[in-house]
Amino acid sequence: MPDLKDGESCEMQGSGAKPYVLKNTGGVYSCSCPAWRNQSIGIEKRTCKHLRKLRGEAAEEARIGGALPQRPVKASADGEEVAGPPLLLAESWDNAADLSDWWMSEKLDGVRAYWDGQQFLSRQGNLYHAPAWFIEGLPAVPLDGELWIDRKKFQRTVSIVRRQDKTDLWKEVRFLVFDAPAASGGFEDRLGFLKDTLAKSGSKFAQAHAQERCRSLEALRTELARVESLGGEGLMLRQPGSKYVAGRSSTLLKVKTFHDAEAVIVGHQAGTGKHAGRLGALLVRLPDGTDFAIGTGFSDRERANPPAVGVAVTFRYQELSEAGVPRFPSYVGVRVEGTAMPAPTASPPTKAEAKPAPAVSTPVIVTQPSAATGTPRHFEFTEGTSNKFWEVSVSGNAMTTRWGRIGSNGQSKTKTFADAQAAANAMALLIEEKTDEGYLERRQ
Repeated sequence: MPDLKDGESCEMQGSGAKPYVLKNTGGVYSCSCPAWRNQSIGIEKRTCKHLRKLRGEAAEEARIGGALPQRPVKASADGEEVAGPPLLLAESWDNAADLSDWWMSEKLDGVRAYWDGQQFLSRQGNLYHAPAWFIEGLPAVPLDGELWIDRKKFQRTVSIVRRQDKTDLWKEVRFLVFDAPAASGGFEDRLGFLKDTLAKSGSKFAQAHAQERCRSLEALRTELARVESLGGEGLMLRQPGSKYVAGRSSTLLKVKTFHDAEAVIVGHQAGTGKHAGRLGALLVRLPDGTDFAIGTGFSDRERANPPAVGVAVTFRYQELSEAGVPRFPSYVGVRVEGTAMPAPTASPPTKAEAKPAPAVSTPVIVTQPSAATGTPRHFEFTEGTSNKFWEVSVSGNAMTTRWGRIGSNGQSKTKTFADAQAAANAMALLIEEKTDEGYLERRQ
């Protein structure tokens, strides 16, 4: 491997327009890249992928006296964590879009991993210390996939891949690959490249994740029921011909079971943007008194002439939040049996708990009770030397996030939304993202 003598420097092209400068000053190696500069450890212990590429993994491990440190995590302007790998992230299906002919695969309950051609990185950009025999044969091209053991084995997977001792426990793990980010063309082209590349690689622990065409909505629901009956999480749907782009995209959708339920309309929320001048969302109430908004599933005709206040409607949702609020509700139609809902089966609320009935001419949005109190939900992430917390709370139409190292006060950011329901929905989506990243909720 080439190396730098004391006082020497060299340049290496990175992702930016200008090359990075690598130096050796009295045995302290440095790089001008952000990954080296932003590490919160002594400069003599810092390394980066450019130094590892120049000097080799073994030389860098020997220099810093142990396992390579994890890549730093930075915070964006809105307080959300961002990091190295340019991953494509999924949105949730709204239960309305037609997914016929999309590519369908099982949603894995493993650990998302980005193979950059040399090493595995987490969504936060941290290094997974996989043994040499596990990565042997993997191609020197970026691969996007999941480190996975089996259904309902998420915690087991996490406990293995976060270790830094390169244990033989990795023999339980497989790397299921679902995309090749750097390959050219649409999804089908990248899928073909992926299968050919892995077939030639000789890797014992990597394989392409199974993909099949979704023939119809009925076929999607049948496959979803089959996967969930086996203990799977759900499905992932990929738009045909779509490009691989970093960030959240509607070309990749996660699909989980939706349930049908009924509620009574208590108000109408005016639309904005393309829906200006017509219905934006129905404000509805469940028999137990829970209020929420339904904003998707309507035709243009239904938005122009929505059902009246007091009418009972059927809606579809994915699951209930801890506060009993339906998540991702989608409008189905007016309840066939009529407009009257059955009387609530729960005990009547006390005077302090009672919710006043909204006037029919004044739309009222009531968010999740836990969110309205402003009580933070606390999550922690521990991976190697990374020990972080993340908190989120909602008060009215404002969402506050706080993050930092465990034991510190951290930083905070407050973001306001159009209304309380939008703030609660944003909080629910962020919590889902954080738990997908490996954050675990801790009761305070």
